[in-house]
Parts: sequence; structure tokens; C-alpha cells
Amino acid sequence: MRVNRAWLGLIVLVLPTFLVAIDMTALLLALPQLAADLGATNVQQLWISDSYGFMVAGFVITMGTLGDRIGRRRLLMIGGAAFAVLSVVAAFATGPLMLIVARTLLGVAGATLAPSTLALITNMFRDERQRGQAIAIWATCQFTGGALGPVLAGFLLQHFWWGSVFLVAVPAMALLLLAGPVLLPEFRSDQAGRLDPAGVGLSLAAVLLMVYGVKQLTVESVPIVPAVALVAGVVVGFLFVRRQLRLETPLLDLRLLRNRPFTAVLVGLAFAGIAMAGTGLLVTQYLQSVLGFSPFASAVLFAPMGLGVAVGTMAAPALARRMKQTTAIAGGLVGSALGSLLLVGVDGARALPLVMIGITVLALGTGPLFALGTGLVVGSVPPERAGSAASMSETGNYLGGSLGLALLGVVAAVVYRSRMDGTSDSLAGAVAASQDLPAGQGAELLHTAREAFTAGLHVTGVVAAVIFAGLAVLILTMRPATRTTPAALPDYEATRP
Repeated sequence: MRVNRAWLGLIVLVLPTFLVAIDMTALLLALPQLAADLGATNVQQLWISDSYGFMVAGFVITMGTLGDRIGRRRLLMIGGAAFAVLSVVAAFATGPLMLIVARTLLGVAGATLAPSTLALITNMFRDERQRGQAIAIWATCQFTGGALGPVLAGFLLQHFWWGSVFLVAVPAMALLLLAGPVLLPEFRSDQAGRLDPAGVGLSLAAVLLMVYGVKQLTVESVPIVPAVALVAGVVVGFLFVRRQLRLETPLLDLRLLRNRPFTAVLVGLAFAGIAMAGTGLLVTQYLQSVLGFSPFASAVLFAPMGLGVAVGTMAAPALARRMKQTTAIAGGLVGSALGSLLLVGVDGARALPLVMIGITVLALGTGPLFALGTGLVVGSVPPERAGSAASMSETGNYLGGSLGLALLGVVAAVVYRSRMDGTSDSLAGAVAASQDLPAGQGAELLHTAREAFTAGLHVTGVVAAVIFAGLAVLILTMRPATRTTPAALPDYEATRP
């Protein structure tokens, strides 16, 4: 009976995670249509697409710790209700400003979901093996949703208006609100202290400045403002760390970083995010601008990357039963390195097969890291700190993804410009310029630009392979996490309302 209730509760937790992931990536295809309907400028479009991610990254630390203190289920219910209401507001927005505000508030509500659900899983599954399976399912749903989002958006946009991509999440949140109080336990830390407003402000400012800086590095022709934002973010982050180390009950318990495997996995999650986000950026542009596929066709062709991670996370618990968790994670990362190297050979008639195989193998290999690594993070700390640990894991993912888009995007841009001898700054610019040239000259410019962009993809593959190989070495050298015994966890049935 206990197990059945726990697994039913897991369904309640992962369904919103799955549909919210769909909702967020689906916006990529819906953006052109909603921008035309609302009359959004280029700057407004940027804020519509990025405001959600900024807020999630900025508030996930606060929400993870807040859930430990006021109750993880309570925070999840509040966030779910707010997310449902704000999704409806976003769907029926009458102007760009209204949509930007709705998306910003959606990010604040969305920041409650990942740390709360991960922390609740540690309470619901007392057996370590079952907990690992539950986390693998949670991660699978997250990545599957992200992969299927653009595909679902293409279907919705063919039959409905752009607001339908926001309404997808509403039924899932309704289910969460109805079934959550019955199936999910409540948990709060007995050591909870007061919320630190200064710490909240410092963490928010530090993360927002750094995420903004790395994102803008890829779009600003003059990197002065992004560089200033990055430096300011680092300074504010230093002040945040110093404050947290001095508080008796900090917003984020940085003493967790003394746990060597905990820190190693966090580093692994962040750098894997860098490699995956940077590779994804280059591959999606390659499919559209070099191979000439439509945005929807490119989304379908790119889906194996998200689905590969999903399959890898589902297979991770089975691998962990046959070998050490660190061996499974490191072995997967070696596979990811080999998948990255396949991108180096992308060219000519074999381009599409190599891209598809490369991103699939790359993604498949990261599955054990995201499933087992996340389990190591939340399982290597006492239950009362699970929310804080989960928020650190999610922050690493968000920062890694943002850094990947910026850093590997810059690397590819440098390669492209050097191959073009300064005659073109981007492939998109070359495409636009070719339309104003005679047919022969335009075709030659496009050919040269596409070869230059392909060279950037090759370099990105090499960089990603080095990152994955380095992470494999790091994971193999870490000590196994201290395992939390079932007796240390609260009795799940005792928490039943």
C-alpha cells in the first residue's frame, strides 16, 4: 500500500514537470506568430522568450530553501496554482507588456517546481533503489517534455492560436492541486529559521546578472554591457557567499560543498549543461541554415537529443544495479564524448546521418549523470537539506545551459569569422547579403559561409568531447556519496493527511 501510494504520488509530481517542459520549449515555435499578433518588437520578443528562464534561475535557490522551511508540499501547491492562473493570463495576453509580465511571474512560480518535486521524492521513497528509479523517471519526463515541446507546438499552431501552447500546462496543474494533498506528504525542516531577505536579494541579483551577461554575449556586437553584468554578478555572488557562510541558518547551506562527491556531481551537471546547450545551439542552426530544413522539420530532427537523454535516464537505474554508480556515470560521459566527436565528421552527403547519430549518442550518454548524479546530490544530504541540495542542482543546470549558449556560441562565431576573413559576422548575415548579390556571387558567398559555419560546428564537437572526457575523469576520482539509511528518512505513511 505504501509503495502504491508513493508511485501514484510520483505521477502527480512528474506530469506537471513533463508538461511545463513542453510548454517552455514550445514557445520557440510560437514566438513568431505571437509576435506578429501582438506587434512585439525584437527587444520585446527577447524578453518574452528569456524572462521565464531568468526568473527560474534567479529564484530556484530561494524556493528550494523556502520549501524546506514552510513545507515542500505547501510551496508546490502555491506554485502550481499560480502557474495555472498565469498560464491562462499569458494565453490571453492582449499586448507584449502583459505577456512579458505574465512570463516573468510564471518564472517565479516555475522556480518552486523542480526543487520541491525532487525534495519530496526523497521523502516518498525510503528505499534507495526505488528513489533512484523515481528520480530517473522524473528526469526522463523533464527531458522528454523538452524534446517534444516544439513538435507539439507545431501541431497546436496548425489547429489553434498561439495561446494554446501556454494552456497545455493548465490541466497538469489542476491535477496537482486536486491529487497533491491526498497523495503527497508534507515535510518541513525542524531546523528552519527565518527567511533572509538580504540573502534572497543577493542571490537573485547575482544569478540574474550572470545569466543576463552570458546570454547577451551571443547577441551583443559590443560586449561591454554583458561583461559589466558578468563582473557585477560575480561581485554580488561573492557577497552572497560571504553572508551565507556567516549565518547560523543560511538561505543556502554552502557547507554542503565540503562533501566531495556532492561538489563533483554539481560541477558535472553544470559542465554537461554547457556542452549540451552549446552543441544544441549549433546543431539547430546547422539543420536550418546549412541543410535548409524548416523550423518545424528541424525541431523533429533535433528531438532525438532530448529523447536520448530520456532513454539514458531511464536506463540508469538498471546500469547502477550492475556496476558502481560512478562507473555508470563516467561510462556514459565517455559515450557522450564519442558522440561529440562524430560531429567533427559532419560534411557533405553524410552530414545529416552523422548529426542525428552524434546528438543521439551524446545525449544518451548524459542520462546516467542526470539521473544518478541528481540522486547522489539529494541522497548525500540529510532529508531536511534536500530542498537546498535540489536547488543547487537546478541552479547548476540553468547556469550551465546559459554558459553553454554563450561560450560555445562565441567559440563558433570566432571560427566562422576567421574562415570568412572578416567579410561576414554570421551565417544569417551572409544569407541576407547573398540576396542582394548577383546569382553567381550570392551562391559563392552562401557556399563559403556554410563551410565556415560547419567548421564552427566541428570545433564545438571537439570542445564538447573534451568537456565530457574531463567530467568522466572527475567522476571516477570522486568518493561514493554517503548513503542515507531508510531509518534516517521520515515515515511516509506517518505523513498521510
